[in-house]
Amino acid sequence: MASSKMDLQHPKIVSQAEWLAARKEHLTKEKEFTRLRDELSRQRRELPWEKVEKQYVFDAPNGKETLAELFAGRSQLIVYHFMFGPGWKEGCPSCSFIADHFDGATVHLANRDVMLAVVSRAPLTEIEAFKNRMGWRFKWVSSYGSDFNQDYHVSFTKDELAKGKVYYNYDMREFPSEEAPGASVFYKDGTRGLFHSYSSYGRGLDILLGVYNFLDLVPKGRDEGGLAYTMSWVRHHDRYENG
Repeated sequence: MASSKMDLQHPKIVSQAEWLAARKEHLTKEKEFTRLRDELSRQRRELPWEKVEKQYVFDAPNGKETLAELFAGRSQLIVYHFMFGPGWKEGCPSCSFIADHFDGATVHLANRDVMLAVVSRAPLTEIEAFKNRMGWRFKWVSSYGSDFNQDYHVSFTKDELAKGKVYYNYDMREFPSEEAPGASVFYKDGTRGLFHSYSSYGRGLDILLGVYNFLDLVPKGRDEGGLAYTMSWVRHHDRYENG
């Protein structure tokens, strides 16, 4: 179920000298890609901001917290919009796949003036039960009863879904669920207020997936070509047959 059976078509076998020549040619392209990615990141940091005028309040383990309080004393906040709706038995497997990368990152982010918080529309009791099951420690709060998910285009009403298309990833498109994944970035200025600097959805979240970066190094790659959909192999980490 979780392992691929794809037959690998072996490239030709060559001498060490030929291997090295091919590797160095590809290294030139990798370096070009790295420079392009650095430039794209620089341009991302120069995008305009919008001021957050609405007051958002979340249910947190220690009580109510505003969006500003989620910063926990830092000036930068990354919110991961986790697909977990009210009444769901468990969180989305693909979002869980991404969330498995969070706990190791939070301490490093905190020491670069960044707070990472996860937000879902499920009530806090449901979030806490699933979080405990998965063994996660990161900050996870509930937006249940607020407009936060709708305003950042990661939750859709039944009426919106009934129309056939919803506004997601900056366009009208078909979407199979009332909840969608995404990431939003905020900045808090002590004198001028709170600002939304960036949001990304869909394949834009790939950069958060360290496992995909590992898979891209190996001969079979992500090996998702023959699947019903790209991430259909992903399971909650306590549901794999091996492990």
